Amino acid sequence: MNFKNIVLAGGGVLGSQIAYQSAYKGFNVTVWVRSEASIGRSKPKLQMWHDAYVKELNDLKPLCGTNPPVFSRGLVDDVASLTPAKIDELIKAADDALTNIRFETDMAAAVADADLVIEAVAENPEEKIAFYSEMAKHMPEKTVIVTNSSTLLPSMFAKYTGRPEKYLSLHFANQIWSHNTAEVMGHPGTEQKYFDQVVEFAESIGMFALPLKKEQPGYILNSLLVPFLNSAMALLANDVAEPAVVDKTWMLATGAPMGPFRILDVVGITTAYNIVSMNPDAKNPDSTYGKIATKLKAMIDAGKTGVNAGEGFYKYN
Repeated sequence: MNFKNIVLAGGGVLGSQIAYQSAYKGFNVTVWVRSEASIGRSKPKLQMWHDAYVKELNDLKPLCGTNPPVFSRGLVDDVASLTPAKIDELIKAADDALTNIRFETDMAAAVADADLVIEAVAENPEEKIAFYSEMAKHMPEKTVIVTNSSTLLPSMFAKYTGRPEKYLSLHFANQIWSHNTAEVMGHPGTEQKYFDQVVEFAESIGMFALPLKKEQPGYILNSLLVPFLNSAMALLANDVAEPAVVDKTWMLATGAPMGPFRILDVVGITTAYNIVSMNPDAKNPDSTYGKIATKLKAMIDAGKTGVNAGEGFYKYN
């Protein structure tokens, strides 16, 4: 793998995390967004990730030499050999990552020397097709492209990239520095050498690479997570129980640290709405999916889009 210049298309919740983690691990990172306003929305997210990294690294200092069983695996490669001096080096890497990430609204300029483009635009097929069709006009031949789509298959978009053999999926979990999984999934036209390069890249930024043998909507994680979240939203949409009650039930009965509605706030209500809206039943307002879509759309219209907005199903300071 010769990747050095990484471009993130999209500076949202996951796009900004992937950008920051890649810069933290020493890659040259550019974030492409559509407007100056998008830059203004993205920069506070990067600051938030920086502050989280630095806090966790400082919290590890008193534990040096103890081999702590719980730590964020994406931050530290070898916790057993940590020293305060090494942690200071990692904190400097976190500081440098915040400073060195470049923003660009000109797509041609953003991808001019890209080794890898990671697409993290809205979970909307039409938007993704338009993005790939435009970007194909500007990329150098060397560029490999991956999508961080949560549920859509790479085969849906491969022909629009102009290089289907160099296109595949690389899906991250939220809070990637802590939940450091990276699912790698090709489509039938993906060449193995590019698949292998993406696996290597994922490992180089501190992720545990999880290669999939074939295309699967939702990969592994969301094949498990999305039905769980949909079941929770169905309980709300059909007036069975309120979010706090559903969450408390799940947490007390299973020992989980978060319930489904708290997870939805972290994922983002807009992402949840886009996924639900792809179900044909969402067009019927009397169906369960239609009721879910209506509730989520009302939240979006009210600005209650999750943790980053300060309110979703819960309020956040």
